[in-house]
Amino acid sequence: MSSETRGIARDSGKRFSSIARSIGWSYWWRRLLNWIFLDAFTLLACYICWHVARGLPIPAPTSATAELSSNFAAFFSFAKPFLPVAIFIALWEIIDLLGIFGDIRRVRRKLQPLNELALVAESLGSAPLMDSDKIETLEQAISRASVDSPNITTGDQDLRSIEVALNGLLRQMQEAKLQQMRFVSDASHELRTPIAVIQGYVNMLDRWGKTDETVLDESIEALKLESDHMQELVEQLLFLARGDSGRNTLQRTAINLAEVVREVWEESCMIDATHSYRCAVSDADTVDMRFSITGDLALIKQSLRIIVQNAEKYSPDGTIIVLSATADATRAGYTVQDEGIGMSKEDAAHAFERFYRSDGARNETNAGSGLGLSIAKWIVDAHGGTIDVLSREGIGTRFTVFFPH
Repeated sequence: MSSETRGIARDSGKRFSSIARSIGWSYWWRRLLNWIFLDAFTLLACYICWHVARGLPIPAPTSATAELSSNFAAFFSFAKPFLPVAIFIALWEIIDLLGIFGDIRRVRRKLQPLNELALVAESLGSAPLMDSDKIETLEQAISRASVDSPNITTGDQDLRSIEVALNGLLRQMQEAKLQQMRFVSDASHELRTPIAVIQGYVNMLDRWGKTDETVLDESIEALKLESDHMQELVEQLLFLARGDSGRNTLQRTAINLAEVVREVWEESCMIDATHSYRCAVSDADTVDMRFSITGDLALIKQSLRIIVQNAEKYSPDGTIIVLSATADATRAGYTVQDEGIGMSKEDAAHAFERFYRSDGARNETNAGSGLGLSIAKWIVDAHGGTIDVLSREGIGTRFTVFFPH
């Protein structure tokens, strides 16, 4: 231990000893006053009881001094047999008051952890944060690392915790960079397809559409379809981009989730006649407060529509799609169950990733962009809810969403 550290320890020890003595003596004075008041009260009570027992009136403070002295002399003569008891009590009080030294030691012992903490704090405050050589070594290791190679190594055990923190930060940056690159690549690929189709039909119109009405009608229909698809894709990309930047704001109102499920079920029955839609929501549920939540009605309905449309895309014609609402003491939610192609466990784990589609979904002619479920998850997360998927290949898929009350 250095002389500076020993000096800090001595000064700190003196301060804590002084504090311990101050606390001990403050309790000692309180104890002394308590004993004095207790003895005086006991003596007065015994004197009054003696007077009452003899049938004498209790003398007033204004009585003659001779009378008071006579009474006290008679009282002390009466109390003489109890003198050993009084001496024993007095000795007990003295021993108790002498316990001040033990009290000081106990207080000092209780303050010892604080003393040690103060020593550590003072030593840290007076010591340099890091040796200049170690700082230079760390700077060199950081300069050699990059987001693509998140590996900072100095070989110094004192810098080990800093290495772990910096490497973790670089790995997070690397993952964010890779996600951004995948997002841009997938978005470019998804936009390239409708653009290529539009260019193809425009070229066909330029060559033959001017004179052939069949080619003209087919091209116009295809151009409308692809432009709508591209507009939908761009709107989905903009929604996610605004969500990532925190520019999507929620207009929160009171919502009955069972009523929302009923409305989406009615819409689905009118729009899609190729599937059989069932709604496990009663009229009483639509006014039941158990299904009441606070959220953005348009966005929550959009999340349910996305999941229903997903079930529609990947379910054979004539199969059943069931919509239901559920609630408990702390949350309310909805469930969408289909009899579609299903997903493997691995695909289900990636179902909410942007642009992700399973091999079975990619083989479907009506497969979407792969952004719908990502948008649904963003909406649910923005409301503090949870979304889970349970799927079996060839059997079907069930999405369960819960929102807090």
